[in-house]
Amino acid sequence: MTGGRLDIRVADPAWKRHVPKIRSICRTATSAALREAGVAPSPAGIAVLLTDDVEMSSLNARWRGIDRPTNVLSFASETNQGSNGVAGDIALAFGIVAQEAEAGGLRLQDRVAHLLVHGILHLAGHDHQSDREAQAMEAAEVRVLARLGIANPYSNGAITDSSR
Repeated sequence: MTGGRLDIRVADPAWKRHVPKIRSICRTATSAALREAGVAPSPAGIAVLLTDDVEMSSLNARWRGIDRPTNVLSFASETNQGSNGVAGDIALAFGIVAQEAEAGGLRLQDRVAHLLVHGILHLAGHDHQSDREAQAMEAAEVRVLARLGIANPYSNGAITDSSR
């Protein structure tokens, strides 16, 4: 990734045990998603937290008022306002992500890449509040994943909704 910082914090050791190249996957997926969005990382950078379900539940409760873990959360930085760059934080919960990958018959590293792409697109201003927005966001995700050599997770029903 050029032009900005990508900080990756592995808070749950399960990430390294089950996804040995997790840092490389984070860098590759982030760069590809930024290219798709047509933006660069801002000098403030992007932080990725690879955590467990307990911490994710706490983050979800604090920031969204939902007291349960979720697969991914993204928080745009205030530096995104009026900027040509993207900055913010993305958190992924190991247990939820691993469970989704297994249930969908997906490789764990592919599910991680997908969720990072999803999070970066959120930081770049994409959303899925309406059906139209969801379709546009899913299409962008599928284009990025294809460039990464990852099959469309929506085509086989493994993943049914980008709002998860």
